[in-house]
Amino acid sequence: MHAILLTLVVAAAQPPEAAAGEAIGWTASGSGGAVAAGHADAVAAGIRLLKQGGNAADAAAATLFALAVTDYGMFAIGGEIPLLIYDAKGREVKSLSGVGRAPLDPQAIAWLDAHGIPSRGSMKAAPAPGAVDLCITLLRLYGTRSYAEAVAPTLELLDAHEKPWHADLAVTLRKLAEAEQRALGTREEKLVAARDRFYRGDVADELDAWYKQVGAFLRKRDLEAHRTLVEDPVSVDYRGYTIHKCGPWTQGPVLCQALRLLEGLDLQGMGRLSPDYIHAVTEALKLAFADRDAYYGDPEFVDVPLRALLSDEYTRIRRPLIDMRAASQARRPGDPLKLQALRASGGTSGVETNIPVRDTTTCVVADRWGNVVAATPSCNLLGNAPGPSGVTQGNRVRCLNTTPGHPNRLEPGKRPRVTLTPTLVTLHGKPVIAISVAGGDLQDQTTLNVLLGRIEFGMMPDEAVVAPRFSTDHQENSFDPNPDRQAAFVKAGSLQVSETIPDGVRSELAKRGHKVTITKRPIAHPVMILIDRDSGKMHAAGDPQARRHAAAID
Repeated sequence: MHAILLTLVVAAAQPPEAAAGEAIGWTASGSGGAVAAGHADAVAAGIRLLKQGGNAADAAAATLFALAVTDYGMFAIGGEIPLLIYDAKGREVKSLSGVGRAPLDPQAIAWLDAHGIPSRGSMKAAPAPGAVDLCITLLRLYGTRSYAEAVAPTLELLDAHEKPWHADLAVTLRKLAEAEQRALGTREEKLVAARDRFYRGDVADELDAWYKQVGAFLRKRDLEAHRTLVEDPVSVDYRGYTIHKCGPWTQGPVLCQALRLLEGLDLQGMGRLSPDYIHAVTEALKLAFADRDAYYGDPEFVDVPLRALLSDEYTRIRRPLIDMRAASQARRPGDPLKLQALRASGGTSGVETNIPVRDTTTCVVADRWGNVVAATPSCNLLGNAPGPSGVTQGNRVRCLNTTPGHPNRLEPGKRPRVTLTPTLVTLHGKPVIAISVAGGDLQDQTTLNVLLGRIEFGMMPDEAVVAPRFSTDHQENSFDPNPDRQAAFVKAGSLQVSETIPDGVRSELAKRGHKVTITKRPIAHPVMILIDRDSGKMHAAGDPQARRHAAAID
């Protein structure tokens, strides 16, 4: 039996089947596998599958199921999970879209168009639940274990009955295990039977009745139509590394665009957290976010000019917009098809929105065979309560809008352009870094902080996830469905910095026009795994201030 390498730094609950005296901390290293996620019990679930001989896909599924209980409020079983996986057998990175779609009923869409998408939470803003299908698809395509094995740690947590809905969800999850057990055929066919009981069988009937009771627009046909798409990732090269992100149905390409802009600057020469460094990174993010807000949407519905947005030519004409002497106060999308650095813009409203956001959680996993998973599970509950099945739905339809002609406009069966954005990094074709961050529009900003800390400055994960960070609100609020996208803009020129960034640095940034504020709280919540290509050792860490946890097997 492998021993879990543990460092106790923050208090953590006793994980399922934990040996006496063991506790899961926030950083760990080992050669047999590693997990970094939210709650310690969810990390323990993933470690348990790795110790049983499962691979990274098996362990990720177990961790994700457990997070729906341990990190409830930040995630729920009716939520969504964008995921990236490096498949060692296929030697490739794939993106799995575990994001539910808007209701298919045209009358529901017409109602939302006429009355507005609820911005403060409502079952009328619930998309189809994507998490269950994502986890089972992950097991079916890349795993080695059964659904029953992957969900077992979660059922142990639910059987403690700490919340009133735990017993109901345990019944639902056991129905899926029963369908798997009764089905004939291969492991994959049994997994499909488990999945179908949720999306086509009696669980779907129960959800359909609940949707009608609470006034939601979802129906059983939305469940029947749901599928986890397996797609090629969006990838860019940076300093010899290849950074992989999910497509423009997430905000993930923002990181790719920002890195392309920064590639032409000497960040090492500037020095980490110097005024020049913070300024340059922030200005690059502003330009990337401007294009996100102008062009990103579900590529099944809109033609996102992604290749042009990431092209050498477009990057070359956009980079000079980074003025090292002054912070931009304007929103400045470009035109990648006409190769124009700027296109006409409506400017900014200057009015801060007050749209509530419920946080997300995190999951990264690596195994001893070279498989690596990065996932960002969320649900954004905002008051939505569990139904009789124990399933809670989120409000992610409010990440769409009703603006005529907008690429992220509400349409039947359309994926909302979500903030959820895991990251995988390869070097010479092999995975070396996995990152997941919770924090809405901050996710790719903190990912950039952490990633540059490693690539440019050689930080280990336990350094990178706790280093001082910075972010900007110089973009549209992704959770504001206001058809006036100018009014959805948050705060021009804003710059939030960790309190440990020196006064002199903050003063210089303010002189350049940044509207600087200071925070004692973590700027988003990162977890990270670094894989040493020579030794194969995995180093995992999660920001302890953000209540992230990590463990590894020796």
